[in-house]
Amino acid sequence: MKTYFDCIPCFLRQALEAARALDLDEEKTDALLRRTLGLAQQLDWSIPPPVIGRDIHRAIREVSGDPDPYLQRKKADTEAALRLLPEVVRAIAQSADPFATAVKFSIAGNAIDLGAKTAVEADVEKTFHEALTRPLDEAAVHTLEKAISDAKDVLFLADNAGEIVFDRPLLEQIGAKVTVAVRGAPTINDATLDDAKRSGLTEKFNVISNGSDTPGTWLVDCSPEFVQKFDAADLVIAKGQGNYESLNDHPRKIFFLFLTKCPVVSSDLGIPTNTYVIRETSSSLKTDLQT
Repeated sequence: MKTYFDCIPCFLRQALEAARALDLDEEKTDALLRRTLGLAQQLDWSIPPPVIGRDIHRAIREVSGDPDPYLQRKKADTEAALRLLPEVVRAIAQSADPFATAVKFSIAGNAIDLGAKTAVEADVEKTFHEALTRPLDEAAVHTLEKAISDAKDVLFLADNAGEIVFDRPLLEQIGAKVTVAVRGAPTINDATLDDAKRSGLTEKFNVISNGSDTPGTWLVDCSPEFVQKFDAADLVIAKGQGNYESLNDHPRKIFFLFLTKCPVVSSDLGIPTNTYVIRETSSSLKTDLQT
């Protein structure tokens, strides 16, 4: 997905919010905002927004001197999600369609996104309870389930810390053939290997780094080992808006699972914000799950 004019205010918002959250002084805040404005002035509109986001958050880490500015928030979201996980597991086990319910909770977890919003739209507990009432398109879910069943090697591109706890039941449905990929270094509240360990993913699944600090999956910025895995996988499932923005034009078959939180992404898709989305690319099926 290309970068739109309306992405510019979001870039500035992220920089200013980071400066305030980190309690940067006036001089450092000024430096950070000027660097962000400079990046916006020079950007190539054809590249996806997460690439600009990568450079902005590199500047945030450099100016602040903090290698992981969102660490405490990531830990808090992870702990809150882990407290709810047993209830999530029970709800899935008691549902008429455990796979569909696991997909629903995985998408619901995508609300935990500090890049797309001023604040998380709902706290983690509200995210859980809201998921219980959301309808899903049965045909789209069954298409995803069949694609997983037919695949021998599934690559699951994770998104945010906290969110990945809600991915765990879906990953268990997929089983041993899944590999989970996380970011190679801290960026916003995106999940890294450390976050995967805190979430319990590394105890049950093969978790790898994509080698990149882009808040999405920008393949030219990823490690050769990850790109090889990406190309070789029978099926790729990508969570979150950043992964959609950076991979929606890729020629291979990808299933995207996310919640639309950004008017720009919603406009690009032609659907409302706050929509649960399952979108399969490089095929005749393009299904959006709307509430």
